[in-house]
Amino acid sequence: MNDNPIGIFDSGIGGTSIWKEIQTLMPYEHCIYLADSKNAPYGEKPNEEILQLSIKNTEYLIQRGCKLIVVACNTATTNAIDYLRNSYDIPFIGIEPAIKPAALNSKSKKVGILATKGTLSSALFHSTSQNHAAGIEVIERQGKGLVELIEKGDMESDSLKQLLYQFVQPMLEKGIDYLVLGCTHYPYLIPILREILPPGVQIIDSGEAVARQTKAILAKQHLQNSLNAFGRYQFYTNGNLEVLERFVLNAAPNVTAQYLDF
Repeated sequence: MNDNPIGIFDSGIGGTSIWKEIQTLMPYEHCIYLADSKNAPYGEKPNEEILQLSIKNTEYLIQRGCKLIVVACNTATTNAIDYLRNSYDIPFIGIEPAIKPAALNSKSKKVGILATKGTLSSALFHSTSQNHAAGIEVIERQGKGLVELIEKGDMESDSLKQLLYQFVQPMLEKGIDYLVLGCTHYPYLIPILREILPPGVQIIDSGEAVARQTKAILAKQHLQNSLNAFGRYQFYTNGNLEVLERFVLNAAPNVTAQYLDF
């Protein structure tokens, strides 16, 4: 299975921010990416529906021969990854908001987290906060509406900037010095966030850490690609193909993208 692809799924194009980190760190690994944009955002859905969508995505990627699956969605990780790990005989890598490094490095002892409802209300998120943010004030905001705008490729509109400012301003008033992005769509908002946030506020997302963990698990289980050639990257979406292409086609060589009704 060494030369088989890494599977990645998300509730849309957000997880491509994770794929870019994986591709940078492991350029010889093949990847198959599944964007369930038709059902985005997962963060507003009931837990059982998120679980069933995650199972559907997982089984498609397994049928395609994936040797490891990255659940490139915070909400799907928090609601489904335990079930997936117990039900399928391949490794799974999940995504958690990077609260730990923010809490360890915060000087103001106040950290903001921007995430979906599904992530913020999950047991995994609360356990992570309790374990790593003792003595830290965590200011949570639901980024309601942001995923929908990103899924439309609407990255420059005044409505997106105003919405983002509305979410971030209460955190700034509380004196945060770190902002944790708890959704894989949100790294695409970093250029706008840098315009809004004062210079002293650091932005943290999970992408690089997830790529490092993926590499470590592949090595531990002897699943690293043995071919010394750049990987092939296949992207599938059941949403707007043009938007997906805008995010991935020029990001690496050997990229193909197509519509898939799933």
